[in-house]
Amino acid sequence: MEPHELMKEVLKRTSAKQIAADMGLSLSLIYKWTEPPMKEGGTSGSPLDRIADLVRATKDPSIPQWVCEQADGFFIRNPKHLPPNRPLIPLTNDIVQEFADMLATIAQSSADSVITKHEARKIRARWEELKSVTEGFVHAAEHGSFKAEAPKPAAEKPA
Repeated sequence: MEPHELMKEVLKRTSAKQIAADMGLSLSLIYKWTEPPMKEGGTSGSPLDRIADLVRATKDPSIPQWVCEQADGFFIRNPKHLPPNRPLIPLTNDIVQEFADMLATIAQSSADSVITKHEARKIRARWEELKSVTEGFVHAAEHGSFKAEAPKPAAEKPA
């Protein structure tokens, strides 16, 4: 979805007048953000366009992470596409191993009944890795990567 299309959808649920007032901007500017760019590949200068430009320019995942935190959420990077027809069991085992690693990190961090900021960061990193691996699995499942193998043709017997 393009940024201007998203803004149109947002304005179906939220008052443009209220947004303008809350942000200290003109109502016409809010409505301008719902217009497609004037030229192909251009931007409308909306905050959404600017955030996307900033992420592309910096390639820094802390920017979308910060945006997600503003909405009480978390950023999970899209997984690398798994090749089709990968064996299901090793991928399932990867998730189980990531979960075990996260639990081990939690156990080590909480052994003294205190979790420091450094330990919390380690727990967060393990959690993010678990979410990423699991998202990769779910994404592959949604895209049919775990189909049953086609039966092999029976070898013909000599006559």
